Amino acid sequence: MMRKLRKITFILFLVGILGVFLASGALAEGIKVGIILPLTGKLAKFGEIEKKSFDLAFEEINAAGGVNGKRIDPIIEDTTGKPDVGRSAIEKLIARDKVVMVGGGYSSSVTWATIAVAQQRKVPFLVNTGSADKITEQGWEYIFRLNPPVSEYPKGFASFLQNVATDVKTVAILHENTLFGQSGSKKFKKQCEKSLGLDVIMKEGYEAGAVDFKPLLVKVKSKKPDLVYMVSYIMDAAMLIRQSKELNLNPKLFVGGAAGFTLPEFQKSTGAAGEYIFSATLWTPSVPYPGAKRYFDKFVARYGTPTEYHGAEAYAAAYVIADALKRAKSLTPRAVRDALAETDMMTVFGPVKFISYGKKTQQNRLPTFLVQWLNGKLETVWPKEVSTAKYVYPFPKWNER
Repeated sequence: MMRKLRKITFILFLVGILGVFLASGALAEGIKVGIILPLTGKLAKFGEIEKKSFDLAFEEINAAGGVNGKRIDPIIEDTTGKPDVGRSAIEKLIARDKVVMVGGGYSSSVTWATIAVAQQRKVPFLVNTGSADKITEQGWEYIFRLNPPVSEYPKGFASFLQNVATDVKTVAILHENTLFGQSGSKKFKKQCEKSLGLDVIMKEGYEAGAVDFKPLLVKVKSKKPDLVYMVSYIMDAAMLIRQSKELNLNPKLFVGGAAGFTLPEFQKSTGAAGEYIFSATLWTPSVPYPGAKRYFDKFVARYGTPTEYHGAEAYAAAYVIADALKRAKSLTPRAVRDALAETDMMTVFGPVKFISYGKKTQQNRLPTFLVQWLNGKLETVWPKEVSTAKYVYPFPKWNER
């Protein structure tokens, strides 16, 4: 009798082990989703904050049961911030890894190179950061964008100019000579002249990664603009501000076109020089979207550093991906593409619904905001209903602080 009981117990033990094995095997055979980000190179700080947010979101989604009982298995490829590497990365994801869709897409130049491959291969691509307007102006069936295009970044700032900084009359625009910089600066110049009635007295580009902006900034200083608007990634953004201080360049407003001006590294790189710098932004923890502040707090608790709009874009994109996969009639690229087209949901980054307007197709549309570095912290200052601090305007002169 005892021997029989031991035999039954052993069989049950084996069945339990087999069940665990089968379950883990089923979980391991998840849904492959490609993510392309710059994890090394000069854009790595942006890629890092987005990767951490994707990781956080996919872990939560899988812990909650995944997609109809299946795991999402993200395969993250490093573009190094270079278009040719990005093309190779997405070719690998599609041809070798057999992903059902692709997400990510940081930097307009890299994103432009990779979405062309996705469209040609008929694999859906959800862009969450690449912002050049033309990304969603091709009528491409497989390309969707969660984030606003760069032409819409200054919408919140435009409201500030019309309601607060009404004495601003002249503008100098500086931008890096990349697809992002050229597109953003061109659109802002048009907005200044057509909608805001401002005189753009200077618009000039520069090569990204330069170490000496003083000749350019001396030229700006000689023009005496009321507003200096800059479209730059992190290293250039910090250098421009530090050297503006050294030259005692004192406009009424220094404003960044998002990107490098909102990362925590901007404050670390500029120190006191970064105080009172404004920036357009696409998201802050104070926006009235469910879970926005909770995501911010979870990110800080997990990684020990603040997050900002790039991270929120990635976190929201992961949930949009999961939602589309759940609703897709099958796990094929075409079916997932059709499900993406029907997306209508709320995320921590705001509502997501892909629509057509103007020249754009399958583009999500959202408001934007204005932030300012105050006491070493990035505060939301406009519009008033989401502000976390009172703005400081005009810009306090360097030699009077």
